[in-house]
Amino acid sequence: MIIETRAVPPLQKNGFIVGCSRTRQAVLIDPGDEVDALVDLVGAHDLTILHILLTHGHFDHVSGVARAARAFGVPVHLHQDDLFLYERAVEQGALFGLHVDPPPPVDRFYDGTVIEVGDLAVRVHHTPGHCPGGVCLEVAAAATPERHLFVGDTLFAGSIGRTDLPGGNYETLLRSITEVIFPLGDEAIVHPGHGPDTTVLRERRTNPFVLDYLGRDASEDEPRQVKRPS
Repeated sequence: MIIETRAVPPLQKNGFIVGCSRTRQAVLIDPGDEVDALVDLVGAHDLTILHILLTHGHFDHVSGVARAARAFGVPVHLHQDDLFLYERAVEQGALFGLHVDPPPPVDRFYDGTVIEVGDLAVRVHHTPGHCPGGVCLEVAAAATPERHLFVGDTLFAGSIGRTDLPGGNYETLLRSITEVIFPLGDEAIVHPGHGPDTTVLRERRTNPFVLDYLGRDASEDEPRQVKRPS
């Protein structure tokens, strides 16, 4: 599996190329302001891009979609519940004093179909909370237990996504993390939308927001029974 990551100032948002080393087929995940670097890497690796896959519709994760779509002429995928954010990307960026090229129309909404990329399979898991249409993109190669999770702004190394933006909900976010992402396996490598990679095991055992939500401390493997406010 080929995985390349780039991020640029001011938001340092991670954009990804994920490709099959045998067939050289690949996808772009969340092309943002780092899109020119990603386009250059596609050429350097002699890859053929098949899809543009978005973890959610916030402007920093879609600001490079227009450029990528022009470069590769491939379909753009998004969860339908985030269409309202995607369509407001230009005004979202303006609120932060940033220019965003209007993104092209979404070609396909995720519907549970496995997306095949050479020997790789991309499975889409709905993970609302940071926003209504957030998804985790689980990428695995045939005949290997290795899993790579591209989680957008749902989960970070030692932290979680903010929930004070339109459509965000703290309880929903923690359920997405603990009930959708964590069951994908302790050894799964987590690639967040900002910051360094982590693993499910590390976040399950040490993430302070998760531990608080589950009523644990860092020395416990199982939840404590705690009384929560009604």
